Amino acid sequence: CIRREHLRICPQEYTCCTSEMEDKLSQQSKLEFENLVEETSHFVRTTFVSRHKKFDEFFRELLENAEKSLNDMFVRTYGMLYMQNSEVFQDLFAELKRYYTGGNVNLEEMLNDFWARLLERMFQLINPQYHFTEDYLECVSKYTDQLKPFGDVPRKLKVQVTRAFIAARTFVQGLTVGREVANRVSKVSPTPGCIRALMKMLYCPYCRGLPTVKPCNNYCLNVMKGCLANQADLDTEWNLFIGKKSLNISGRKCW
Repeated sequence: CIRREHLRICPQEYTCCTSEMEDKLSQQSKLEFENLVEETSHFVRTTFVSRHKKFDEFFRELLENAEKSLNDMFVRTYGMLYMQNSEVFQDLFAELKRYYTGGNVNLEEMLNDFWARLLERMFQLINPQYHFTEDYLECVSKYTDQLKPFGDVPRKLKVQVTRAFIAARTFVQGLTVGREVANRVSKVSPTPGCIRALMKMLYCPYCRGLPTVKPCNNYCLNVMKGCLANQADLDTEWNLFIGKKSLNISGRKCW
């Protein structure tokens, strides 16, 4: 090593590095940092992806099974009478699926429309000898709450469906948001100041002929906090999002 005064980042003392070597080591520290952040966040990102996939498949399967079971039961019970009017129920499940996938559907209004439509259809079927105008059928449906032709079933179903679907949609959307946030924060573009700090910490000892010297833990943490300042701003909100007070990654040493 010789005394040089050409270095821009490392101390201009006795050095084993040329300016070209310093530039290359600076870029190397940048790449290592980016790869470390990518690697560290990989588990979080893949966890959100896998959980979203499993829950989405599970809930969609529940919906498909419910629709199939209801259809099979009504075909056995009512036969052709049901089959000729099955689109009422098919439309109901189509709207439920649309709500679950983020569609602009008001659950309460949609369920009210379903029962009103079903009442109109049944009213016509049990009175085939008469012809009813649209206005007359609409009038009948307006008095559904007073007539209660389906008993207390609509109210109970509304409570159960609303509770289940709001929870399911909120949960699956939360997993999607978590995945997107994790993907975005894992893409770090280090600032020039961050790159200089990384270079000083990681490779300046090499330039001084001290390749075995490692940075102390507090020094490393301070550099990481500076380089990840934007991500650190998300800490409180992220912990609230995942329902934990703190994210404990004990056992992992800095760098």
